This record gives sequence, C-alpha cells and structure tokens, in this order.
Amino acid sequence: MSEKLQSFIDLTRIKRPIGYMLLFWPCLWGLTIGYDFNKDINLFIFYLILFFLGSVLMRSAGCIINDIVDRKFDIKVERTKSRPIASGKVSVKEGLLLSLFLCVIALAVLLQFNKFTVVLAIASMPLAFTYPYMKRFTYWPQLYLGITFNYGLLLGWSSIQNNITIVPFVFYFGAIFWTLGYDTIYGFQDIKDDEIIGVKSTSIKFKNNPKIFLIICYLISIISLILTGYLMKFSLVFYIFLLFPILHLFIYQIKNLDINNNLQCLKIFKSNNSLGMLIFLNILIGKLI
Repeated sequence: MSEKLQSFIDLTRIKRPIGYMLLFWPCLWGLTIGYDFNKDINLFIFYLILFFLGSVLMRSAGCIINDIVDRKFDIKVERTKSRPIASGKVSVKEGLLLSLFLCVIALAVLLQFNKFTVVLAIASMPLAFTYPYMKRFTYWPQLYLGITFNYGLLLGWSSIQNNITIVPFVFYFGAIFWTLGYDTIYGFQDIKDDEIIGVKSTSIKFKNNPKIFLIICYLISIISLILTGYLMKFSLVFYIFLLFPILHLFIYQIKNLDINNNLQCLKIFKSNNSLGMLIFLNILIGKLI
C-alpha cells in the first residue's frame, strides 16, 4: 500500500515544485496588477492562497493526463521511463480516477471566485488536456504550453476586476514567450531521444541556433512587461528594478546555456522560479511606489 501511495505521489510530481510554481507565478502577476492595495489586503492573501492551491491541483492533474497520453513515448526516453504509468506501477484507470479527483477539488477552489472568472477558467480546460498531443503534430508544443500555462494571468486579473482589458492581454502575450523560451531550454534534455521516437519540439527545431531564438522570445517578454508598466502608469522605480529580471534572462540563462549539458539546462530551467518571484516583486514595486 505504501508503494502504491508513493507511486501516486510520484505521478502528481508534488515533490517537484518547479512545475506548479511556474503555473502559479502568472496567476499572482495577474492578481497583483489587478488588485487595489488601498483596500483590505486580506482579500489579496485569500485569493493568493486559492490560486496557489489551484496551481498545485491542476498541474498535478495535468501531469497525470500527460503521462497517460505519453506512456508509450515515456518508456523509450531515459529520463521518463521510470514514471509510474510508463513503468506499470499505476494503471491508466487509476491515473484517470486520481486526475478526476484532483479536478473536482480544483473546481471547488475555482467556485470561490466570481462567475466571470469561473467561466473563463472552464473555457481553458480544453487547452490543458490537449497539450500532450501537440508534440505529435507540430514543432511548436512549447508555444501551446505557453498559451495554456499562463492563462492564470487572465484569471488573476478577472478575479479582481471581473472583466478583461488590454492590460492583462499584453502581459499574457509576453508571458507566453517566456514559457516558450524556458520550456525550449527544458526540452534540450530529451532532444536525442525525441528525435529517435519522432516527437517534435522547438528544442529540435532551433537546435542549431538556440540562443537567437531565446533572445527573440525573451525580448518579446521584456517589451510586454515594459508596455504593461506603461499601461498601468507605474513609476520610474518599476523600470529601474526591471533590470534584475532582464539580467537574469539574458546574462544568466542565455549566456550560460549549453544545450549539450543536461544538468545545466535543468538548472537554468529551474531558475525561472526565481525569475517569477523577481517579476512579482517588480510589479508590486510598480503598484506601491
């Protein structure tokens, strides 16, 4: 029984917080730009907790669906062959039941928000559960992931404003390219196995000039963040502190990238958790100063 429980825990990737944190940061960004900090801070904290719980639950459910869809691929890839479903430790039926259970809890969390946000979130479900199929048809599954993973930014805004304007969309557009960049870096770990089994990715498509591709992605992200600051009428301090995420993207991530070094790629990928925190603090400074 303990072995089965451990397999369920492994299936949800709950021990690997980088996944649900990368889902959570855009939610918090949207919540922060939309919130009026002249009001009671308790509501902000309450929504922050809800978005965190939702990120953990939906990322866990998404991982299960991903592993079910990719089980025949995972067994052929060194990094993923020991995953619970690929290795037979958890059946497809058990995985589906666990995913359904997590989605029900996530729905209970979602219902704490206004109706507009509930409808907006439910509309994103097809994106979340069709993502695993994209790598079979296109070299751009990371773009699809960016659209899906950053959707919470729109929800964060709508949970407060009860509408959608150009501001969160500008920010959302840039966040998509942030994900496109960091997940391309992540994909370099599996590039040899993926090419053998026929899986597509931007890591494969841009393997001959990865840094140029990443520069374009991250430039779009930064321009988007600057435009968001302009639309929100943030103070000059916002743009000064923006230097820190810019340095992280272009000096740490791109300069230090070695696509043949799996450990380095993983390290750079995980550093995006810190980047998410930097951007949050940057927005907070822009709102409060």
